[in-house]
Amino acid sequence: MSRAILQVMIRGRVQGVGYRAWVEHQAITSGLEGWVRNRRDGGVEALFAGPPNHVADMVALCRHGPPSSRVDSLTSETAGADELNLRRAGEAFSVLPTV
Repeated sequence: MSRAILQVMIRGRVQGVGYRAWVEHQAITSGLEGWVRNRRDGGVEALFAGPPNHVADMVALCRHGPPSSRVDSLTSETAGADELNLRRAGEAFSVLPTV
């Protein structure tokens, strides 16, 4: 089975609206691995790993976000498996501290 790993940057009204918790729930429900974190610049950064169609669906969901958010832009790029090491030990998907 093939596997995709994408790193995503989301900008807009995405902090203080439950965006990270929403991403965590959606990713776990989709069976994805990875992480999500706020950035000091006001954006949210996430990494998704899993079957390519599940990763693509997750990125599409992130373009809309939870009801209280407003996504102005989303960029994604292919990432390496090393990036998964940022997760907390024993977790498939982690909410990480702000960077």
